[in-house]
Amino acid sequence: MDFSKLDGLIPAVIQDYVSNEVLMVGFMNEQALAETRRTGFATFFSRTRNTLWTKGETSGNRLEVVDALVDCDNDTLLLRVKRLGDGKVCHTGERTCFFRPLAETTDSKGTTRA
Repeated sequence: MDFSKLDGLIPAVIQDYVSNEVLMVGFMNEQALAETRRTGFATFFSRTRNTLWTKGETSGNRLEVVDALVDCDNDTLLLRVKRLGDGKVCHTGERTCFFRPLAETTDSKGTTRA
């Protein structure tokens, strides 16, 4: 994997292996990828907390990696996963992080924008 393009990070697109639904996008550094491979559960690097985190470590909604695919530029990962727990991936309690149409987006202050 080429970790040189985004300051040591690569995007990781997370997809349900049964429905093909895109669940979330996270970032991984080399350590997060190694931990994902070691445990079989999706682990990411938090850019805000500057630390590793494994999805579902507190909620129980873990993501078990079924398949991992690398893009043609070797700088993005697609993880096909099995959802564990109640299956809700988003921190808002939604099934996926991609549940709002663009017309309903909010800015960093929580203001809805068209």
